[in-house]
Amino acid sequence: MIPVTTAKGKRIALFGLGGSGLSTARALIAGGGEVTCWDDNPGTVEKAEADGIPVGDLHALDWASVDSLVLAPGVPLTHPKPHWSVDLAHASNTEVIGDVELFCRERRALAPKSPFVAITGTNGKSTTTALIAHILREAGRDVQLGGNIGTPILELEPPAAHRHHVVECSSYQIDLAPSLDPSIGILLNLSPDHLDRHGTMERYAAIKARLLQASDYAVCGIDDDWCRRIAIGLEDDQARIETISVTNGASLDLSDAPSLRGDHNLQNALAAAAACRALGLGESEIKAGLDSFPGLAHRMQIVARRGQVSFVNDSKATNADAAAKSLSSFNGIHWIAGGLPKEGGIESLRPLFGRIAKAYLIGDAAPQFAATLGEAVPYEISGTMDVAVAHASADAADALEGEPVVLLAPAAASFDQFRNFEKRGEAFVNAVMALKGMGTLPTGQTGDDA
Repeated sequence: MIPVTTAKGKRIALFGLGGSGLSTARALIAGGGEVTCWDDNPGTVEKAEADGIPVGDLHALDWASVDSLVLAPGVPLTHPKPHWSVDLAHASNTEVIGDVELFCRERRALAPKSPFVAITGTNGKSTTTALIAHILREAGRDVQLGGNIGTPILELEPPAAHRHHVVECSSYQIDLAPSLDPSIGILLNLSPDHLDRHGTMERYAAIKARLLQASDYAVCGIDDDWCRRIAIGLEDDQARIETISVTNGASLDLSDAPSLRGDHNLQNALAAAAACRALGLGESEIKAGLDSFPGLAHRMQIVARRGQVSFVNDSKATNADAAAKSLSSFNGIHWIAGGLPKEGGIESLRPLFGRIAKAYLIGDAAPQFAATLGEAVPYEISGTMDVAVAHASADAADALEGEPVVLLAPAAASFDQFRNFEKRGEAFVNAVMALKGMGTLPTGQTGDDA
């Protein structure tokens, strides 16, 4: 834990008692802050109180005496309208901040020059964050990995001179971190996302750009128009910016990095390599880390191989655009797809149908996907994951040439049959490992979400 000593003696209101909210409350208390916590869910409030968290309805606070409102990132700050706690804070000119801001203040107090890498983007930020942390660890560095990727930032070890904090930042977290100042800031890409929470694409892009603006060194992807414009703006007032693009990424050798297939992973790898160079790693150290990276669970995760057949878990591909990235990375694909269908279905994937040997359709989307595939791709309606894996495995084993792949890339949400995409991915892994003659997972892989 990072006790938030910069909040010592201050009166803090905290709203949102989910995972990150609870960890923030504990860190504030450990640092000597006077904290009052609340949530709109009475059951969550009761559980927090039972765990020793000081709770109280924020409506009843004397807001004139409150120094800060700490808001959990899942709570609306601006759109579709500010949460009522935000309105109360604004009415008394109380600052509204989040856990990443608290970390930044603590870092400036404890070790202002300590390495702090912050990563954002619409897609790929979790993989890039995990990849940077992996490369640094393989090179013997002291690394703390967290943020939006899983472990709340204030549950990490405190900043220290030679300790590297590698942190994934969502747009929500950046919006609540006005003094975010990483040593290295990375923006991978931008496409419309979370506009219900940010109002417009312009506002969403401006929030993401803030991560780079105060960075000592900025790394920016330029494979989309939004990021290109941000990079051009930064070049005018910040000399230390490096741009990356998959169109000129041939100099990065990923031939021995099976978990980094596809152009999207090339972008992730280029960003990670740029960051690690800026942190002083040599090319041999970077390549060793790239080659040994096991990948993140449920994101192009190679879970097993049997003979010439590879089994790949891309359960995170919850829409057609995401599935396109994995489909474009392989040939001879035995494709497991389906779930709760999203608008547009899989029509946009038609140019990739030639890569698919056969499709195995599951969940509510199966009839719709079957209609789209028509006569272009052989398919069966398998219904459930275990049936789909068994049939796809048998058919792939009978393939006469190439290196066939059994690929879970659902192009649909999971909620018809599974609680979330992680549970769907775990069901795929379990079904694969239950196949007769299947060995263990490759080194470094797990069936759990990383």
